[in-house]
Amino acid sequence: MLSQKQAEEAIVPNFNDSDNHSGLETKGDDAEMTDHSGGFNMKSFLWHGGSVWDAWFSCASNQVAQVLLTLPYSFSQLGMLSGIVLQVFYGIIGSWTAYLISVLYVEYRSRKEKEGVSFKNHVIQWFEVLDGLLGPYWKAAGLTFNCTFLLFGSVIQLIACASNIYYINDRLDKRTWTYIFGACCATTVFIPSFHNYRIWSFLGLGMTTYTAWYMAIAAIVHGQVEGVTHSAPAKLVLYFTGATNILYTFGGHAVTVEIMHAMWKPQKFKYIYLLATLYVFTLTIPSAAAVYWAFGDELLNHSNAFSLLPKTAFRDAAVILMLIHQFITFGFACTPLYFVWEKVIGMHDTKSICLRALARLPVVIPIWFLAIIFPFFGPINSAVGALLVSFTVYIIPALAHMLTYRKASARQNAAEKPPSFLPSWAGMYALNIFVVVWVLVVGFGFGGWASMANFIKQIDTFGLFAKCYQCKPPTPPSAGPPQLSHPVHH
Repeated sequence: MLSQKQAEEAIVPNFNDSDNHSGLETKGDDAEMTDHSGGFNMKSFLWHGGSVWDAWFSCASNQVAQVLLTLPYSFSQLGMLSGIVLQVFYGIIGSWTAYLISVLYVEYRSRKEKEGVSFKNHVIQWFEVLDGLLGPYWKAAGLTFNCTFLLFGSVIQLIACASNIYYINDRLDKRTWTYIFGACCATTVFIPSFHNYRIWSFLGLGMTTYTAWYMAIAAIVHGQVEGVTHSAPAKLVLYFTGATNILYTFGGHAVTVEIMHAMWKPQKFKYIYLLATLYVFTLTIPSAAAVYWAFGDELLNHSNAFSLLPKTAFRDAAVILMLIHQFITFGFACTPLYFVWEKVIGMHDTKSICLRALARLPVVIPIWFLAIIFPFFGPINSAVGALLVSFTVYIIPALAHMLTYRKASARQNAAEKPPSFLPSWAGMYALNIFVVVWVLVVGFGFGGWASMANFIKQIDTFGLFAKCYQCKPPTPPSAGPPQLSHPVHH
């Protein structure tokens, strides 16, 4: 193990040499670690990831998946300028709160290890950090918001899989595709932890990169549609619905603690999320801007960019790659839920992968079932962002950081001092207060109002157990008047 760590130290940039005092070091949370000292090992190369680069790939891969296809729709609600500005703004705010979560994790872990607590075969989670630093009420809040958000995130990925594959093969209805992808995604129960997502994170980011640049190039090659208009921003409801979707886009760090815990040196996580976000900007901004430039207001009725881009082999390849990436994202969203369930039933420290996989199945089945009952993620996506993401990854981390270091003794003995770009505690408090107030008023308040208004407006299109939600009517109508289809909001 030492030789691999030394090799990693040589190739991985040390973001902050001053973190050596922390002493946090882990061989990962995976029970079946193998000896790395015997040279190259293919299983270790593909399976055992704990470096800074693994964490970077996990963060970047997890940040954008299906939402990449809805950002042009958000631009049609916000306008080009607001769309770009809000992406940069929420990307930076999201990186800041991910940094706060990493600081609180290091603080919690260093305190516990001083007390002699061992975390071998135990994955630390966000609600445990809140419990250890602030008490049971914070634990309950963290557990409720995180689990609900991740549950909806998993359901959305399943429905999105069915929605996307329908663009390639509409011979099967979306409900049947949901059955099929539910079975495929259930195989994520065999991946023990984020420590084992090395190859998947790498592939996932490659797939997202291809899809993003395909969208940008295909839109530019296609050119602007005849009579294209760019009227946004036109309505407050639409504006704040779009803004909430971008808040949701850069709020993908509900799994930060689990990704950190999988690292050999988790204190090196500090700026990884920011570096991942900067790369993600190179994917989201060009693709959303190009598609909006080409199609303009048409996007208001097509929240999935695939529905407007011409059907070609390149588009089909993008759909397939996005499907595989959604399988990976499903695993990212579900793995923390697996950990919580394992801890509830007392199976978390079990070494057998098969036994743990069997124990995890009760988590997948209700997600699968919910995706079949409620196949209309489009109208409720922004509601999840406003009502859950705003608290889970923005407000709670900022409040928790302020309360953890409210006493002078806590600040003096902090495992992580304020960052070099904001060296005073007063500056950190000011920034945290700004994040809490902004997200509470704009994200939760205006965003919640807009998304619920949109939700209510479209409630007549909902149908429980819908066989093919918002699909085109059957082509050969043998009898009776043709059915009217609702605008497509995948």
